[in-house]
Amino acid sequence: MSNSRTMTDAMGEAASSAWKDFLSLIKIGIVNSNLITTFTGMWLAFYFSGAHFLQSLDVIFLTLVGSSFIIAGSCAVNNVYDRDIDHVMDRTKGRPTVTGKIHSGKALAIGLFMILLGTIMLFMTTITAGVIGLIGVICYVLLYTMWSKRRYVSNTIVGSISGAVPPLIGWAAVDGGLSTTAWVLFLLMFIWQPPHFYALAMKRVEEYRAANIPMLPVVKGFKVTKHHIVWWVAALLPLPFFLLDLGLPFFILATAFNIGWLALGLAGYKMKDEIKWSRLMFVYSLNYLTILFVAMVIVTVV
Repeated sequence: MSNSRTMTDAMGEAASSAWKDFLSLIKIGIVNSNLITTFTGMWLAFYFSGAHFLQSLDVIFLTLVGSSFIIAGSCAVNNVYDRDIDHVMDRTKGRPTVTGKIHSGKALAIGLFMILLGTIMLFMTTITAGVIGLIGVICYVLLYTMWSKRRYVSNTIVGSISGAVPPLIGWAAVDGGLSTTAWVLFLLMFIWQPPHFYALAMKRVEEYRAANIPMLPVVKGFKVTKHHIVWWVAALLPLPFFLLDLGLPFFILATAFNIGWLALGLAGYKMKDEIKWSRLMFVYSLNYLTILFVAMVIVTVV
């Protein structure tokens, strides 16, 4: 009896470990955060087009699962390609493609299969959603991971294109016309990413330096990085004016968050502990994105 229980426990632990490795391979945190923006884009498309949410459950399923698959698949391919440098960085050295828990060939097959399946699902909604999904994959896998990440300091901006397409995918799955509001969501995501990732790069600057990745703080230093962060945050200020259709409460909330982020950014010029400042900016950016996109849904419900 005890041997049987031991074998069962061992099998359970092995299954749990394999599942954790799979979630690490597909970068489940990135998948989940992009689900929020994809859903918001889709929800707002329903809201402004007048289409009925509950009568389009097939579109909702295909969009959320399809977009999750292409993002997860792209992340898996990224992990395979970066396995030679991930071992240098603390936050990536435990990835299964580095430890060998998932063979690179198997990881690549998983990634490509998920991209293929996700793309098919998106094309089952609208051609526009499928095309945008493919553009996101190409930008992340080819233009960012394989081309710019190890060569150019502008790699973050290149990568921001793929990070900004989820709300467009969500919107296009419902309304392929892509209104001005849809493109504002894209701009919001695109502009948000450089200050978010520059703050992260400041925290991890020595790791990026060791991996020979030309992130802005590595190449230009902290002073220049601060300037760029403030400029990008300031570029968010006009966007709430293009989202007035969401109502005055959201406009006030978004503007307040923009001003708060800019104030925190400017405070970085006086703070002596630059790493502490970068942590504050990073945490603020995470809360900023989550709260604003959830708020977009809430203001159209109440």
